[in-house]
Amino acid sequence: MNKSISVKKVEMPVRNAAEVVATLDNAHVPFLKIDTVNWAEFPYKPEVEFRAAHTGDALLLNYRVTEEAVRAAAPADNGPVWEDSCVEFFVTFDNKNYQNIECNCTGTILSAVGPDRDHREAAPIELLSGVRRHSTLAPGHLPAEGPVSWEVSLIVPVETYFASDLKSFSGVKARCNFYKCGDKLPTPHFLSWNPIGTPNPDFHCPEYFGDIVFE
Repeated sequence: MNKSISVKKVEMPVRNAAEVVATLDNAHVPFLKIDTVNWAEFPYKPEVEFRAAHTGDALLLNYRVTEEAVRAAAPADNGPVWEDSCVEFFVTFDNKNYQNIECNCTGTILSAVGPDRDHREAAPIELLSGVRRHSTLAPGHLPAEGPVSWEVSLIVPVETYFASDLKSFSGVKARCNFYKCGDKLPTPHFLSWNPIGTPNPDFHCPEYFGDIVFE
């Protein structure tokens, strides 16, 4: 199965990540589900949905999650956010290298680029500092008991995709997948938007990306 998503262009500038939700609401951008359980040994399926738009020079991402517990232990950007309550966007613009942007529930992110899991170059921290984030959960004050609902929004400048020749998202066709994981949560889970056909959990599978078209 190969899913596809069309990413709407919004003309108004979005300066603060806290404005992303209202911007996408006003543009009537719908949510899509991250709800594919690919591996029977990890059946837990929290409620996860996402939506995306762009302004030409920036990608707007908005995730909503309800899960039984949350974790946010990654100490800084490019730390092990996949061990936390984490949402992820992987994309390739050239079908050779793909870049992941992973974000935990308090807005700490990880990004790297390469052709596969083992050969990756971390995004420079100074670039990641330009990714604006807004979370409904405050770092250091996570709920002690679940279920927990949280929301995170990102503004990702086009320059974040440092290994590509991308100057604008407008009119671009690419391939991608969206994920939700939590390797060190009480109930580990590995959900995807587009189905993955590997025998074991693995998000680094560009052969299972779906299609994404930026208006």
